[in-house]
Amino acid sequence: MKSLTEKKTEIMRNIALIAHIDHGKTTLVDGMLRQSGIFRANQKVERVMDSNELERERGITILSKNTAVHYAHTKINIVDTPGHADFGGEVERVLRMVDGALLLVDAHEGPMAQTKFVLRKALEVGLRIMVVINKIDRPDARSEEVLNEVFDLFVELEAEDWQLDFPVVYTSSLKGTATLDLSRPGQSLQPLFETILAEIPAPAADSGEPLQVQIHTLDYSDYVGRIAIGRIHQGVLRPGQTVALCKRNGAVETKKTGQIWTYTGLDRKEIDRACAGDIVAITGLDQINIGETVSDPAHPSPLPKLSIDEPTVNMYFLVNDSPFAGTEGTYLTSRHLRSRLWKEAEASVSLKVAETDSPDAFSVSGRGDLHLGILVENLRREGYELQISRPQPILKTSEGKINEPYERLFINLPEEYSGRIIEILGTRRGELINFQALSEINVKLEFVIPARGLLGFRSELLTETRGEAIMQHNFQSYGPWKGEIPGRRRGVLLASEPGEATSYGIHQAEQRGVLFIHPGEKVYGGMVVGENAREEDLEVNVCKKKHLTNIRAGAADENIRLTPPVTFSLEQAMEYLEEDELLEVTPSSLRMRKKLLDRSQREKALKKKKWTT
Repeated sequence: MKSLTEKKTEIMRNIALIAHIDHGKTTLVDGMLRQSGIFRANQKVERVMDSNELERERGITILSKNTAVHYAHTKINIVDTPGHADFGGEVERVLRMVDGALLLVDAHEGPMAQTKFVLRKALEVGLRIMVVINKIDRPDARSEEVLNEVFDLFVELEAEDWQLDFPVVYTSSLKGTATLDLSRPGQSLQPLFETILAEIPAPAADSGEPLQVQIHTLDYSDYVGRIAIGRIHQGVLRPGQTVALCKRNGAVETKKTGQIWTYTGLDRKEIDRACAGDIVAITGLDQINIGETVSDPAHPSPLPKLSIDEPTVNMYFLVNDSPFAGTEGTYLTSRHLRSRLWKEAEASVSLKVAETDSPDAFSVSGRGDLHLGILVENLRREGYELQISRPQPILKTSEGKINEPYERLFINLPEEYSGRIIEILGTRRGELINFQALSEINVKLEFVIPARGLLGFRSELLTETRGEAIMQHNFQSYGPWKGEIPGRRRGVLLASEPGEATSYGIHQAEQRGVLFIHPGEKVYGGMVVGENAREEDLEVNVCKKKHLTNIRAGAADENIRLTPPVTFSLEQAMEYLEEDELLEVTPSSLRMRKKLLDRSQREKALKKKKWTT
């Protein structure tokens, strides 16, 4: 009788939010929080779930976050999941904490690349899916067509019959309204809340059984140390309780819990008792890791290990040894870099870090270039100086044959550019599998392409389409090696000597190609300062000054007009690199350089490469 009473102490629902980038997921959560009474009527609420600085800048969710609302005496735990396949490790862990998911789809764009990735994972776990077609107030909304596309997607992903019979709610997250019938405009999000309670099952958990809590996420506080976040699968958890920690290696350690927190709105609330089914944060377990189980010491029983897709892209992180090393950062040594990378690997199960033959270099593998790019950007903002190599796909060998990762690529662009883009992707070993007209002007192209074929493609796509194309991609599977793919078609301009770039020197170099630097910028020998108009690399003297004479210069000579330099974001610079180049990353600068700064050493290495090939 005790367990029956405890199971009914609080009615509960645990749901995840699945959506593509910029489909209104975070805005919808804002509306749910506001209408559930979490915020005052006059309180300004905007993108509260994108609390990370990088998330606000990029408009994407990088780390999963928990919140909770109360509706009709029911607690609804909401987990906001990342919308990009590169953060699939976060997604896969989150889906283990919930019993259902809201699939949010834009009423015009329909299901996109990352929607497919996360939905596939949710269907594999066996979650009840509720479809939410959002932004129905868009002038170009095509809600009924999008609903058909969602159904086709479920069929393509081989959903079970019961999963195909999904409920549908139409919403405008910006207005905070929902409806079950497009002909009847909504007044609030009440239909959404009601459908969640009716369609998403309550947690199947028993508080009377021995304790089992699987840890899915880690957080950290300067005051209490490591914070473990997970779902109570069965049993009851209290502060100061003696528990058995079932480690990933099979060992069992006896620990004592500290504080127990649950989620209310955006805040964590300390409680003295948490029942089965709830999502909680636990302090006091300093050595705990993701995937481990907090269990009853009398009946230590670990839950099944989390199955996470393996990394597909590898990069090398190196200590900065450029001539400018130590001038802009705080953390400079291999000890600092090693400690930070291993700390990141503990918190991100889809990230792998390994030692190399050099104590100053580390091999880092992740789910994609964006995944690794976010890590580099975080290190940069924390004050680290480092160098990184070009991202490379991780190859596998099966039955004596080399297999490489393939990506599913989606491109929305004006039809007039489609022929040229299909041609470019053909040279990169891409295969066109779908061509769909979105309107009289725009089309959607779908390709299957080796992951290495996408390196450097984004900048080429934007150049060819004059910035009008939108590109998304996600990992599909491993497949046969497709042969060599041509790299960057042009060489680079290299600084021939150290110094400060001058307007005169840059003006002279512009005759050779496109520059990446401003006048007054400091450079060193072997640093990439531009792109050559030809295939080979070329050294130029951008620090060159005009010789002073007694002859008065003409007006045309005095007013030098320079072409604005090309600037790179971190991801663009990573894609631009070739195998013999590195990207120097500091808190204030991004500099591309050759691995061998000395010209004679580069020439020897090039001759050696030609002889070996």
